[in-house]
Amino acid sequence: MSCAVHAKGLTYLYPNGERALDRLELHIKHGERVAILGPNGAGKTTFVFHLNGLLTGNGDLEVAGLDVCKENIRELRSRVGIVFQDPDDQLFMPTVREDVAFGPLNLGLERDEALARVAEALETVRMGHVAERAPHQLSMGERRRVAIATVLAMRPSLLVLDEPSANLDPRSRRELIDLLAEIERTMLVVTHDLPFAAELCERAVILSAGCVVADGSCDDILADDDLLAAHDLELPAGFVPSRVQRRSRPGDASAMARLYPPLTTKGAA
Repeated sequence: MSCAVHAKGLTYLYPNGERALDRLELHIKHGERVAILGPNGAGKTTFVFHLNGLLTGNGDLEVAGLDVCKENIRELRSRVGIVFQDPDDQLFMPTVREDVAFGPLNLGLERDEALARVAEALETVRMGHVAERAPHQLSMGERRRVAIATVLAMRPSLLVLDEPSANLDPRSRRELIDLLAEIERTMLVVTHDLPFAAELCERAVILSAGCVVADGSCDDILADDDLLAAHDLELPAGFVPSRVQRRSRPGDASAMARLYPPLTTKGAA
């Protein structure tokens, strides 16, 4: 199976010389849902910003079949959709419909095609009923779903979500897990919410000091208390990952039977 993300020796230094990514290696198959875990400052967001060329470092990086380079930036940004932690960073038009249409129209699509994509994306996130409302009138959970719709309307092959459950009440969080589980895309979920990762993702990767220190099934990663503690990660008291019924995609009977590599660790792990 070909890779949706292929990173080898990816290194990035901030202007002050601090090494944010250190020869990072990561390979993600098409169709996988992968949780990207790690402490603050581990390099998670820096890595995400490389996926569509917002940042460029040294090393090899191929995403959605394209080398990440200046010549491919426009096409990359149509294939890689990033949903930021704060939905207000992505919502700036007078109405929800206009926000979701902004990306497709910028691709040069005819208005009818753009509006068809808007309707499809809003239906996917169950927000079609707010199309004519102003985004600022919506709750945090509703705005987050609309932000996801703005990305889905671009029809990316890779969907990246940065802390998608942050600041959500329990009901909004549950609704978000349910709708994300039904989206058929390769998905990277950057999160500190380990139960959220357990319910949604089959695989988990821990970053620390800019490199991958653990990679394996989400169940194995979250069951390793020493590994989690070594990288400032902690499950809520009483939460047992093995008891979680992970949400698989509709019709994807192979999801639960899919084989993942054994847990691998590096360094302090």
